[in-house]
Amino acid sequence: MNMLRGRLRQGVAMARYTTWRVGGPADQLYEPADASDLGAFMGSDQRLEPLFWLGLGSNLLVRDGGVRGTVIRLQKGLGAIHDLGAGRVLAEAGVPCAKLARWCARQGYTGAGYLIGIPGTIGGALAMNAGAWGGETWRIIEAVDTVDATGASRRRPAADYQAGYRSLRGPDDEWFTAALFAFGTGGDPAALESEIRSLLAERAERQPTGMASGGSVFRNPPGDHAARLIERAGLKGAREGGARVSVKHANFIVHEGSASAADIEALIQRIRQTVRQTHGVDLEPEVRIVGEALHHGH
Repeated sequence: MNMLRGRLRQGVAMARYTTWRVGGPADQLYEPADASDLGAFMGSDQRLEPLFWLGLGSNLLVRDGGVRGTVIRLQKGLGAIHDLGAGRVLAEAGVPCAKLARWCARQGYTGAGYLIGIPGTIGGALAMNAGAWGGETWRIIEAVDTVDATGASRRRPAADYQAGYRSLRGPDDEWFTAALFAFGTGGDPAALESEIRSLLAERAERQPTGMASGGSVFRNPPGDHAARLIERAGLKGAREGGARVSVKHANFIVHEGSASAADIEALIQRIRQTVRQTHGVDLEPEVRIVGEALHHGH
């Protein structure tokens, strides 16, 4: 008997749910009503393997053939922020990082400003230890709530995880449903909100905001910047089909209207090859590439 309260759909085009606006169909997409409904879904026979967890769809390239199994989208049902007082905040995994940054500013909570620069959700930021402007997600985490493949939930201390640069190691087969943050208190809301405005203005200066992109494509190699290497290799403005290396920031690829995922992936490969030949550096993608290519020609 189906007691699920969320929304389950078949054959959903992923282009609608990724910031690059490309991607073929997911076999099925589930939007849980809340954390307990997510647990029920995990323990149900409706679940098709493999599972793929979707936040805002940034830092994500879904191939044109789409995604097998189930995509779980948390943004609607797991979007609550709970103030536990004294700077302790429980934010569910579907909350956009930027929304939490603004919310903290209004409360006078400090240490959250850098979150405005992360284009994803709390769940995604946890999974990749996202950072911006010198701030990093796991530095201010006290504990996390998780759900496992049977639908059981638990709270784990931050010490159960090892966070590295844009990476995380921790218990397998568990997924984040919420994070408990420890922020500073006693900040001035007006000053914090103006700090956020200036960070956003600075980002708009440097990055192609307002265009379909997947965020930073490559991790910065130790002691260097991916954008500098790509620019020095003469690739600023390079294009494949409808995909183009941003002329504003070379570590971004923008979708100019008619790109396929295959165009973007070809451009990523071309950048890696050229930078390897030019500088002897192997750039590692920061974006996740998932799903299947289309097997017939374009």
